[in-house]
Amino acid sequence: MAQGTRKEINGTTLWVEDTGETDLPVILCLHSCFLDGTMFEGLVKAAEGKFRVIRPDFRGQGKSRIEDVDIISMDQCADDMQALIDAMDIKSINVMAQSMGGDVAFRLIARRQDLFRSLVVAGSSACGEPPEQGALFAQWVIDAGKQGFTGEILEMTMRVMFGETTRQNPAKKQLVAYWRDRIAALPKSLRPAMKGVMHRESSVELLPSIKIPVLIINGEEDMPRPPAWSDQMKAELPNAKLIRLKKIGHSPTLEAPELVLPEIVGFFSDPSV
Repeated sequence: MAQGTRKEINGTTLWVEDTGETDLPVILCLHSCFLDGTMFEGLVKAAEGKFRVIRPDFRGQGKSRIEDVDIISMDQCADDMQALIDAMDIKSINVMAQSMGGDVAFRLIARRQDLFRSLVVAGSSACGEPPEQGALFAQWVIDAGKQGFTGEILEMTMRVMFGETTRQNPAKKQLVAYWRDRIAALPKSLRPAMKGVMHRESSVELLPSIKIPVLIINGEEDMPRPPAWSDQMKAELPNAKLIRLKKIGHSPTLEAPELVLPEIVGFFSDPSV
C-alpha cells in the first residue's frame, strides 16, 4: 500500500507516494504536466510484489508546494529529483517518465548515470518546441494562468493529453470524463510549471551519453510529441527500443494500460534492448 508524505527537498516541499518495500527494486515515476503521481496508479498495481514504486509530484504541481515564481524549469525539476534520490538513498533506479517527466529524466540521468538501471519514456521527447507550436503553447500558458482551465483552454488541454480516438471512444468515456474533471480543477497557479514545459530547451545533445536501456512508447496520435520526435530519440540513444501504438495519443499509460503496463513491467524486469 502506497504511503504519501511531504518531504522538504531542495528548498521546497514535495509530495511523495512510496510503496516502501526496501527489498524490491525501485521504479521512480516522473509524471506529465497537468497530471501528477496518481496517473501511475495502474503501474503501482501492475508492479505489486515486483517493484517498489516511488511517485513524487513535481514542485508547483499536484500536492507539492505551490511556487510563486515566473517559471519552473526542467533543470530545476531535475535538481529536485536528484535531491530526493539523495535524501531517500535509492540506487539502481528504473525510471518511468511520461511527457515532461522525460524532459526531466534525460537531464537527471545524464548527470548521474551510475544511479540508474533503465528508463521508459512514454509520450515524451528530448526536443524543444518548434516555433509555430511554441507560440501557440506560449499563449496557452498565458491564458491558463489568467482564466484557469475552462472553456477552450480545457478543450485544448484535453486535445493535447489524449488522442482523438480515445476522446471519441464510447468505451473510454469514463476515463476521459475523469481526467477532464481533474484538469478542469487545476489551479491557475500551475502556470509556472506549465511555462517551464512549454519553454524548455532541447536535451537532444544529452541522448548519446545515456547508455542505460531505454524503452520509448509513442502513440501515433500524439499531437504535442509526434512520432518523428520519438524516431529522433531512438536514433540518438545508444541502447533504445521503440514501441509505436496505433490510435493512441499523448498518454499511453492511461489510454492503453492493457497494452502498455505489461510492456513496462516486463522491460523493467529484463531491460535488454
